[in-house]
Amino acid sequence: MQYTKLGKTGITVSRLCLGCMTYGGGEQPPWAMRRDWALGADEARGHFGAALEAGVNFFDTADVYSVGASEEITGRWLNEMASRDDIVVATKVHGAMGQGPNRRGLSRKHIIEACENSLRRLRMDYIDLYQIHRWDFSTPIEETLEALDTLVRSGKVRYLGASSMAAWQFSKALYTAREHGWQRFISMQNHYNLIYREEEREMIPLCVDQGVALIPWSPLARGFLASKRKREGGDAATLRSRTDEFGKSLYRDESDFAVADALEQVAQARGVSPTQVACAWILQAPGVTSPIIGATKLAQLEELFASVDLKLTAEEVALMEKPYRPHPILGHEQPRAGRMAG
Repeated sequence: MQYTKLGKTGITVSRLCLGCMTYGGGEQPPWAMRRDWALGADEARGHFGAALEAGVNFFDTADVYSVGASEEITGRWLNEMASRDDIVVATKVHGAMGQGPNRRGLSRKHIIEACENSLRRLRMDYIDLYQIHRWDFSTPIEETLEALDTLVRSGKVRYLGASSMAAWQFSKALYTAREHGWQRFISMQNHYNLIYREEEREMIPLCVDQGVALIPWSPLARGFLASKRKREGGDAATLRSRTDEFGKSLYRDESDFAVADALEQVAQARGVSPTQVACAWILQAPGVTSPIIGATKLAQLEELFASVDLKLTAEEVALMEKPYRPHPILGHEQPRAGRMAG
């Protein structure tokens, strides 16, 4: 495994982060996002063991993943297998954790309660990286940032991060925090992969300029780049690709398949898997610190661990990037008139 600093901080993380959305399973309340493909605790144990054995020290989850079950599983196995001082644990806040109006969003009330609940589920005294999962259009960003600053100053959180949003929103958050002397976001967990590169327009240049670490989600396009989805008329290869309605809504253009074809061409020439090439591509992308990988099978994870040592040529990168066509904004809600709170 290779390691790097997380943005401009002094903390060191592995070049791959294990995403724990895959873990949880069980019955979910009707208002929660269905994840029929999520693994239970016993199935997840081997994944954490393999990741630690490979040298991964960075783990990302969220309270909303299986309504807390992912955090419980993540905490259970990391507490058993690793020293707390050796690992970097990230989780997120924003999504609905109940049906009540105060059980979601980025109000001071919800942020502080959600952090306490995450710590309880993780069975940890602090969270290394606490991230806002999305922008909250109904809460002033000043309220959100002050609440997050309170958590850092109380010792319950070490660093702050954000996830998908418009670049102007993230810029506003960064400069508002600086203006008030509050803790700033040190990382951006953005939607970025070979078939969704709209982040290259504004968000990635902003983060590079500000020294913010990029830890992209869905680096394999939710399995699409691993040949898990077929052109119209074909059968999806896995339970996740058959039942992941969110993923189906993201990747479906003909140009997406053209990029996947070019990826397959490079993989065949190299004698490696498309998964490894797709991961190697994002690892070499400017500004990327640690893409967040996830898998439902142990062999898939082990394949990804090997991608850290795969170096692509400029010609291979150009071949895979050439078929790309612009996409609408995917993965987060766009600001609209009348929704500009904050």
